[in-house]
Amino acid sequence: MNRFVPIAMLAAFLFSLTGAAAKEPSNRYDVIVIGATPCGIATAVTAGRAGKSVLLVEPTSRFGGLVTNGLSHPDFHCFEALTGAYKEFNDRVMAYYTEKYGADSPQVKTSLGGTHGEPKVNLLVYQQMLAELPSVTLLTEHPLDQVDVADDHTIRSVTLRNPQGEKITAYGKVFVDGTYEGDLMAAAGVPFAVGREGKQEYGESLAPDEADDCVQGYNFRLTFTDQPENRVYPEPPEGYDRNDFLPLLKLLESGKLTAAMHRMTEGHTTTAIYKVQDPNLPNGKFDINDMSRGVVRLSLPQINNAWPNGDAKTRADIFAAHVRHNVGMLYFLQNDSEVPAEIQKGAREFGLCRDEFVDNHHLPVQLYVREARRMKGAKVFTQDYVSQEGNDVRSRFVPDSIAMGDYGPNCHGTDHEGPTIGGKHTGEFYQLAAPYQIPYGVILPKEHPNLLVPCAMSASHVGFCALRLEPIWASLGEAAGVAATIAIDENEPVQQVDPAAIRQQLHADGAATIYVTDVPRDHADFAAVQWWGSLGGLHGLDSIPADQYGKRGKHLRGQYYYAFPRHSAELDRPLDDALRSTWLTLAAKNQVSGDALSASATRGDFIRAAFQIAQDSQ
Repeated sequence: MNRFVPIAMLAAFLFSLTGAAAKEPSNRYDVIVIGATPCGIATAVTAGRAGKSVLLVEPTSRFGGLVTNGLSHPDFHCFEALTGAYKEFNDRVMAYYTEKYGADSPQVKTSLGGTHGEPKVNLLVYQQMLAELPSVTLLTEHPLDQVDVADDHTIRSVTLRNPQGEKITAYGKVFVDGTYEGDLMAAAGVPFAVGREGKQEYGESLAPDEADDCVQGYNFRLTFTDQPENRVYPEPPEGYDRNDFLPLLKLLESGKLTAAMHRMTEGHTTTAIYKVQDPNLPNGKFDINDMSRGVVRLSLPQINNAWPNGDAKTRADIFAAHVRHNVGMLYFLQNDSEVPAEIQKGAREFGLCRDEFVDNHHLPVQLYVREARRMKGAKVFTQDYVSQEGNDVRSRFVPDSIAMGDYGPNCHGTDHEGPTIGGKHTGEFYQLAAPYQIPYGVILPKEHPNLLVPCAMSASHVGFCALRLEPIWASLGEAAGVAATIAIDENEPVQQVDPAAIRQQLHADGAATIYVTDVPRDHADFAAVQWWGSLGGLHGLDSIPADQYGKRGKHLRGQYYYAFPRHSAELDRPLDDALRSTWLTLAAKNQVSGDALSASATRGDFIRAAFQIAQDSQ
């Protein structure tokens, strides 16, 4: 089936959905998803393709989460780690640029396989995915008002408020929390954590000595351009006070701050404020982020702690404070008469994009909420899950895996010492890790039988700092869509859904649950290799010293690398006697046996034979 919609049709459909529903909603659905983030969209699309009626609800005016709100430079390390729903999204973005500009165009090249799309293009592509599914109803600008929960913890309904302030109640069979904040699970009474655990709670080396209530800092992912015809210089935001930014002058005078902007093509620095990400985006645009360990930061962890449990006014106040800081500082550096001419000139090289966020002064409508509530679920994802097991080149084996990731724990800071400008973030860390598996239990509440939480998932602070990435959130959302479908079809609580059944569908759909470099999703043996890896068949194939664990492949560009070494299946490699014995034992443990296994000449022969035997026995 052709899943690509002509651009003109897509744009017209997008216009029809600005700030409103695609169609009049009913009040009963199979699946209700709160939060149209990439995670929530992946859930809705997966369940919708399985024939389920889905209500997808976004509280803001712009769906797509951070991927349509400026985060166009996604966090992953190697392209082999992109899988399932997120890889399909990337492919569609590239198809858009190919159709519009041509296969050999600079736009296609700059998009890096569709991973680096302009915010407006990412929005169009997500719209396309939803437009193809009449069973999915999208509502924007409908914040959650309340949740009706039965005595047995079953969620019966959610009540929303429409843009006119009227209440709408919707009933569902399975509910999914796709919000960054965990708003649905909290309203449903699911236990959750906010802040950092102490080192002793989970034995995590990256955790602080003592627990606290600090969450990772937020900032905007602004979209800049250096193209004069598309460049718009910001106006002073509401509440702008020049005095807030006067400390910048002393930092500039001392040399601790040397520029407003820094292109990461020139390497990392701590003496600039706005990180101009490398690679850039098509059409002369750039994803702008907080400068890691910088002398002046865009993120404000010292005021973020009230956001996770905050009401609408509290969050609006924090949002406005970030606008004043992130945008007001840019205005100051570009316009204030006391800013040195060279600094001002460098700052004015960039501006906001005239063709992005046109209804919001060219600014995103969502803040980059890196961490908020975290569910206390059936399993807790901790630092141990991204750690080496024995001397294996791979991370810990997870038999109930439903997703995988390749980005190590990463924290931009959880608190701030001293003044906002001139002080220093604390709680910052960045650690290597080999690709890792993610268990089903992290999206499962302990008691609520019809709720899944793939975004504000169950993790320690350190563990969450590895999982808090859009490609991983999308993978977990896709798994939630499969789990919800199975729970409905089998009429059973989500806690009783077999992870193996989830994996079977995910693998059939091209979603990986273990990292394999040489068997991509379009390979004929993808499902077989993923299945064998889910049994543990790919662990123990290669060893590595502890000081080499997590070593990446050759550097490609920016934060991107070639494939992690020694994570391949090598299907054509002859099957030696030692590995044959090990694999025969593993196969027997999983009730798989037959003469074809003993007769296999290569690794691929064995895996294909074992997979076929397992399929035939179902």
